[in-house]
Amino acid sequence: MIAHIRGEVTEKSGNSLIIDVNGVGYEVMVPTADFEKVVLGEEQKLFTYHAIRENAEELYGFSSLAAKKIFELLIAVQGVGPKAAIAILSLAEAEEVRNAIANADAAFVAKASGVGKKTAERVIVDLRDKVGIPSRYGASEAKFATVVEEKDEALDALIALGFPLKEATAALEKVDKTLSVEERIRLALKK
Repeated sequence: MIAHIRGEVTEKSGNSLIIDVNGVGYEVMVPTADFEKVVLGEEQKLFTYHAIRENAEELYGFSSLAAKKIFELLIAVQGVGPKAAIAILSLAEAEEVRNAIANADAAFVAKASGVGKKTAERVIVDLRDKVGIPSRYGASEAKFATVVEEKDEALDALIALGFPLKEATAALEKVDKTLSVEERIRLALKK
């Protein structure tokens, strides 16, 4: 299993990147937000999900561990494959998608390419209790009017320590966001 890759971005096309890792080019499908941030010629680290099917092997990449965990939750839903999950994560930053699911915003999820109303409702029913509490109410409706938050390194660290996404977000909910990452992690672990 390929957990992450780090290398130089040599090509960008559609929603995929070619990342050169010591002379081997890996094609990695990424959500739109990650695709837009990447600069050709720069080194990039992506957390990856290696999908193996009967006739293909594909890598899906994410700039944060939290986004990868949301992707893994999405593909566990009946009727949602890796491409549909990437389409859902391409709607906005991973935190906005998580927040929309936590707020039961099926209309937001249904905006993804290849995701219908019934599939969106199934995503909400299956994942609402698994993604943690909403960070804001109505955030998905105002996503274009608000500044998207940077990825939460404290959340990524708690997930890397083995906390499920729901427990990690709940632990960080009442911790002051202005504290250092290390302090936020320490306080979250105390709870």
